[in-house]
Amino acid sequence: MEERHAAVRRITPPVLGDPDAVTEVLEALGAAAVEVRYVGGCVRDSLLGRFLSDIDLATPAPPERVMEVLQAAGVKVIPTGLSHGTVMAVVRGQPFEITTLRRDVETDGRRAVVAFTDCWRADAARRDLTMNALSCDPEGWLYDYFGGLEDLEAGRVRFIGDPAVRIAEDYLRLLRFYRFLAHYGRTRPEETALRATAEAAPQLATLSGERIRVELLKLLAAPEPENTLTLMAEQGILPHLLPDRLDIASLGRLRALELAADSLLRLAALLPAAPEAVERTSQRLRLSRVETSRLAALCQADAFKRYPPDTLELRRALHERGPQLVADQLRVIAARLDEPLSDDVMARVDNWTPKPLPIKGRDLLADGFEKGPALGRLLSQLEDWWLEQDRKPDHRDLLEKARSLQQRQDGASR
Repeated sequence: MEERHAAVRRITPPVLGDPDAVTEVLEALGAAAVEVRYVGGCVRDSLLGRFLSDIDLATPAPPERVMEVLQAAGVKVIPTGLSHGTVMAVVRGQPFEITTLRRDVETDGRRAVVAFTDCWRADAARRDLTMNALSCDPEGWLYDYFGGLEDLEAGRVRFIGDPAVRIAEDYLRLLRFYRFLAHYGRTRPEETALRATAEAAPQLATLSGERIRVELLKLLAAPEPENTLTLMAEQGILPHLLPDRLDIASLGRLRALELAADSLLRLAALLPAAPEAVERTSQRLRLSRVETSRLAALCQADAFKRYPPDTLELRRALHERGPQLVADQLRVIAARLDEPLSDDVMARVDNWTPKPLPIKGRDLLADGFEKGPALGRLLSQLEDWWLEQDRKPDHRDLLEKARSLQQRQDGASR
């Protein structure tokens, strides 16, 4: 075990969910003399008092030994990535990834060949940023080999070692650098780091859309991502990231209009209001069909208009799209036009309760109407009238209206 003087301070170990669950894992490993520490994001975010999404652990022991010890203690273990040294322990439904310490043997900008090691410093050295190289043992001793604690407390996002070398090892680190800057940065990065990202930007084309999507959407979920995106634009990063010019100013205006850090909503505000831009972005980021559909709806051309607070057009939009989508579209409109949201319109949207048209085609057929295209047109007319009347007519009113429209149509055809 490393000497205690390598630790910089004692802290409260990270806690997530059931604290006894991780204790069970730690005690099982400790009883077999398997050294283990908390690593990565759970240490970083615990120090800042932020929400933890997961707890990751590391150990010098090989993955087979970790599995053997945990299974002997009755802990469920899943071999999620044995070749990379990772297994997952599950205690009362709570998962914990446990990874054997590693060092890089070979890198090519997209993937690394690694070898297992028993050196904590070597494992920390292969991480990208100083704040991500922190580790903490079960007793709460915090280990910091590269000044990550000081950087974290200062809001300083800094590469471990030479930025150009670290980025060349894995070009995704370029985007991770800016993502962490958006979430944790409070100072301007070192010029050597900015220069390294600018020089490596063309290499983003070698990365898969899936990897870029994950980093970009996480960046857009930051409280104030527009400052980081502006810096990325200054460094010439964005043209290598997305195919269309981004309207970063609209992102700042959008942030003032909505509370949730909705990544797709923010992406819609950045993009040109054109179906072609959505298609290009979807292909570049390998968005899912659900994500693409929502992005297209947020960017659709007919959404970029002003709605008076009590009009058929607004009611039809609410009826067809639902209040959540219409609210999001209105936020994008306001951000693009640099105009405030209408309180009257938003009140109408917020108070809208979806309900179906109280009459269906089978009701008309039962009343003697003929089946065919004319029936569909009649239902559309009834829906328009129902919306014009602010959805107040009931089934009987709509049936009477249908008869009236049919009589009028019959009279006109004679």
